[in-house]
Amino acid sequence: MPSAPSAQAYVAPKAVEVGPGVFMMQGEAGAVDTRNLGRVGNAGFIVGDTGVLAIDTGTSWRNGEALLATIRSVTDKPVRLALITHAQKDFLFGAAAFRERGIPVLMHRKAADLMASRCERCLRVLKETLGEEEMKGTVMFTPDRQFDDTQTLDAIGRPVQVFYFGHSSGPGDVAVLDPRTGVLFAGGLLDQARIPDVMDGDIDGWLVALDALRKLPIRVIVPGHGPRTTAAAIDAQVRYLTQLRTRVSQLLQAGTALSEVPKAAALPEFADWDQYETLNAKNASTLFVRMQREQLN
Repeated sequence: MPSAPSAQAYVAPKAVEVGPGVFMMQGEAGAVDTRNLGRVGNAGFIVGDTGVLAIDTGTSWRNGEALLATIRSVTDKPVRLALITHAQKDFLFGAAAFRERGIPVLMHRKAADLMASRCERCLRVLKETLGEEEMKGTVMFTPDRQFDDTQTLDAIGRPVQVFYFGHSSGPGDVAVLDPRTGVLFAGGLLDQARIPDVMDGDIDGWLVALDALRKLPIRVIVPGHGPRTTAAAIDAQVRYLTQLRTRVSQLLQAGTALSEVPKAAALPEFADWDQYETLNAKNASTLFVRMQREQLN
């Protein structure tokens, strides 16, 4: 039996069927805060002949409990495996609820390494932001299984493809495709109408990965954040990353001071995207410093 506190006050997220046997549980817009209890990242699951694959686990033990409750409301088949697509805090820490039920957690080795190197701090920040009570039962962990390359999972009696394209939005970020329906869980590779965070990203590798996604037989995309979308969202994210890189390069060549970069790197095409006011400025500063260092080497 679970040893962590009761999550009975926690409302289970709605499961939306985006393809036969494939479900999305959409997070809320905005940054992690007490209003949304940190439930901003999307999660989902695929129901196979013999079990269920959960994709991403949420922000906290309670969030993970809520995701599991939603899965149970759809199917009585057992959850065989939980796959975490990337090492961002709103996708990780619900793993505690899965693991205490004996459900193994799977991550790419490089994503697991990134989590191990920094996410004790991630957890502290979440406790400071959401409060100790909300984060009770939430702990750091080591994934039960790790992998290095693109592969096909056969854990649920339904083939599921996991794609790794190298360092892209993060060093171990992966996308998950259900070949039966053409539903892609894009994880950290793609957000819908939300500014992506480039902190862990390699822009060149990210653009290569997005081009590779274009070539997959995709019908529906479940992005890391935002509502379900289509392959057209790939083009929008490519435009954002390309314009960001071009603008920051121009500012660097012009000798712009770092303090002026956030305002000078405005990208009007994306001003209505979620988190534009905060993340675009942060992205520009991050990329500017990175380019400065590369120029000096």
